[in-house]
Amino acid sequence: MKLISWNVNGLRACLGKGFQDFFTSADADIFCVQETKMQQDQSELVLDGYEEYWNSAMKKGYSGTAIFTRIKPLAVTYGMNMEEHDQEGRIITLEFDQFFLVNVYTPNSQRGLMRLEYRIKWENDFRNYLLQLDKAKPVIMCGDLNVAHEEIDIKNPKANRKNAGFTDEERNNMTALLTSGFTDTFRSLYPEKTDAYTWWSYMMNARARNIGWRIDYFVVSNRLKESIKDALIYPDIMGSDHCPIGLELS
Repeated sequence: MKLISWNVNGLRACLGKGFQDFFTSADADIFCVQETKMQQDQSELVLDGYEEYWNSAMKKGYSGTAIFTRIKPLAVTYGMNMEEHDQEGRIITLEFDQFFLVNVYTPNSQRGLMRLEYRIKWENDFRNYLLQLDKAKPVIMCGDLNVAHEEIDIKNPKANRKNAGFTDEERNNMTALLTSGFTDTFRSLYPEKTDAYTWWSYMMNARARNIGWRIDYFVVSNRLKESIKDALIYPDIMGSDHCPIGLELS
């Protein structure tokens, strides 16, 4: 089974920059997107053979997630059933026979860490949500988690130590998630791989110089670890400030 995840930073804009070509060539069983910044009825996607599920933010042109799947789910839920967190279209959960799939777009702590306190509360509640799912069946979670977990996951760790996405609080929360029964699929296969990033600033020619951050992940319940065939990063696919990532499971 092949899964793809991509923060498209505005799906309508990405459609004009090759999204459909990559979607077709990737030939994924399940394709998750974050930061759609649109409503489903604004879509011009061609999705032959795929079911589509959208969770758009109350605020137009902001946040949002979507999943396109060839495999029809048993059930679909949006958000984590907590009103304070469920206004921004950040979570879609599909239940399948063998697992739950959770597509997520984690809140950014923002410049000056103005939203850090909220983000930490959100993450604690989200981790509890995943743990409840995991009691029923294994979880595959993917998306933009807005954190570079370790120094190996960011080009300039010392310069970014207190910046959004690389604070001690955010990194500690990622550690707490992984130590509660989950695996970072990419690092499980490539623990020493450097210069493997999924997001680059639009400033200072950062992408061409590969001055990036790895903030997009596939995370799975530990009991799925033996099923991981490959974890992929597609740095050459343009169209967004993030690149797509992939997961292949046996």
